[in-house]
Amino acid sequence: MSVFAWIVSASFLGGLLSVLAAALFALNANTRWIGMLVSYAIGALLGAVFLDILPEAIRLTPNVAMVSGTVLLGILLFFTLEKVLIWRHCHRENCDAHDPHEHGAGDYGRSGTMVIVGDTFHNFVDGVIIAAAFITDVHLGLATSVAIIAHEIPQEVGDFAILLHSGYSKARAFQLNLISSFATLVGGMLGYVALQEVHGWTPYLLALAASSMIYVAVADLIPGLHKRTRIKDTVQQVTLIVIGIGTVALLGFVASE
Repeated sequence: MSVFAWIVSASFLGGLLSVLAAALFALNANTRWIGMLVSYAIGALLGAVFLDILPEAIRLTPNVAMVSGTVLLGILLFFTLEKVLIWRHCHRENCDAHDPHEHGAGDYGRSGTMVIVGDTFHNFVDGVIIAAAFITDVHLGLATSVAIIAHEIPQEVGDFAILLHSGYSKARAFQLNLISSFATLVGGMLGYVALQEVHGWTPYLLALAASSMIYVAVADLIPGLHKRTRIKDTVQQVTLIVIGIGTVALLGFVASE
């Protein structure tokens, strides 16, 4: 398969699979499964960052400090963007604070329309990240795609819940999420075209992707796990995080053979 075919396949199937899996979880309302999936997603995200994305970005650049600086800047950027979204909602609703959504969905009471617009942009960025990863290396693209799909499912579950709460029917909520998922494909194709012209941006785009994944895992997903404090729950969470990391490591091993 060509690199472009990999990008199109991963972007299309990744968006489609995440929506289908999220619909299965959301419409069956099995919160235990969602919690388990969040733990796995944390491992997949961190594994992709520290085992694949950052090492590859460092290998591609003559300026390691610039790559690490991009990661730092990216974390600050995503923190600022999230704070702005929270402030806008609180300013509109005159609230004092919001607790993070237990499953890392980033609810904050946003309306159904805001959710779809925000999720569409997020999916577009995911497509660009997938394109940058596959252009660098097919194995890196596969690992990155797995991590993105893993963290997209709990995000999509949260979106389903908000849309249903906003008065949308189950069929309409599924339709809107499915349409939004195609932004991943658009981002992947445009990312492929753009990065052919500015290939020197690849390590810094990978670094920005790494900062996005680190922020999602540490700021959005991990805090929800702390709400379950029993030893049994903690062991389960750590085990699933390790399995998520192991999935990425296994992909790397298979690809190197």
